[in-house]
Amino acid sequence: MNKLRVGVVGVGHIGSNHARLYRDVPAAELTAIYDVDASRANSIARKFGATAAKSLEEFAGLVDAASIATPTNSHYEIALPLLERGKHLLVEKPITGSPQHASELAELAARNGLILQVGHVERFNPVLSALESRLTNPRFIEAHRLSPYPNRSTDIGVVLDLMIHDLEIILHLVRSPVQNIDAVGIPVLSKSEDIANARIRFENGCVANVTSSRISPERMRKIRVFQTDAYLSLDYEKQSGEIYRRESGKITRDKVPIEREEPLKQQLVSFVECAATGRQPRVSGFQASAALELAVEITKKIQTA
Repeated sequence: MNKLRVGVVGVGHIGSNHARLYRDVPAAELTAIYDVDASRANSIARKFGATAAKSLEEFAGLVDAASIATPTNSHYEIALPLLERGKHLLVEKPITGSPQHASELAELAARNGLILQVGHVERFNPVLSALESRLTNPRFIEAHRLSPYPNRSTDIGVVLDLMIHDLEIILHLVRSPVQNIDAVGIPVLSKSEDIANARIRFENGCVANVTSSRISPERMRKIRVFQTDAYLSLDYEKQSGEIYRRESGKITRDKVPIEREEPLKQQLVSFVECAATGRQPRVSGFQASAALELAVEITKKIQTA
């Protein structure tokens, strides 16, 4: 069976990890790298045995599928010509800077029978599988995602940078239209908000309280889900979890068994498989568009508060 020819556009911190991990995906062959910084492209291409393309057009001729790991404001202009050339794409989150552009890309991929997967990597965290298998009817969800200042991705605020991971997961878990949103955010080190909180009420009565910060001294990626029969507390960072249940008038606590794995690698394996077989990705362009729409709505609430 022929291997899928894959490449990476944008080989900064995230893109270089994509390039590194593609070498470990048996069904893929890393064939091309493209970056506006030619010396960076050459360096990564040499390191991983790929060709450093001199243009996006040359890059497109060398691959069947590609990761786009450039700044958010360039995703649309890079993804559009690649989709038009019939390439399957894994676009880092957020899919684009605007919901309109996101929908346009999702519809173009669907029309052309192409895979458009979006890099909401937490969907490949084994913690989420553990949560999904125990989920009945979530009534209250609390999510915290904190990190030190990144000195990258500061072209967007913390809602589009970090909170969007949790928003996509919450939409996936609750599966009900949003009824209303309260939000607050504060810029500290960049022009956009660096710390934000959103309280989202869904039409089915579920409430989600989501906090994100990129000015925290500590890292935290946790989600807690309360439902009528149990309370689940899960840590994405440590890949660990606990479930609390009421049994015979007492609260019992059990560890959730989780098989540790590298989510980004699992995401790339899944993308290659989807591109090769036509199976729909875990996070499609349409699902990513819905998360982006919610994130943009929260950002607007913050800006007008």
